[in-house]
Amino acid sequence: MNAVYTILLLICSNIFMTLAWYGHLKLQQTGVSSHWPLIGVILFSWLIAFAEYCCQVPANRLGFEGNGGPFNLMQLKVIQEVISLIVFTVIATVLFQGQALHWNHLAAFICLILAVYFVFL
Repeated sequence: MNAVYTILLLICSNIFMTLAWYGHLKLQQTGVSSHWPLIGVILFSWLIAFAEYCCQVPANRLGFEGNGGPFNLMQLKVIQEVISLIVFTVIATVLFQGQALHWNHLAAFICLILAVYFVFL
């Protein structure tokens, strides 16, 4: 069950992370944050990043084999990276029209899936 909780927390974490890193760009596009000073944008992103860490840290603690979880450190990192790119792709294509997927993006995803396979050998 720790594996499921770890993956769900990593998904939540990466949703917050993607919004913290790129959400302010969407707010700028819509005019909401166009006149915010840079420090305001940074503070806004930090608030979102706090929620990201509230999911990321427990995910790593639950998932790490040193704490009774099913994953070693390398497996945790590769899982996190794959989830990060999947979440980013969904958010980028939904929120930022014009950011289409191309063949090279799909090839990169296949390589990441292969990375997951190899890290679990």
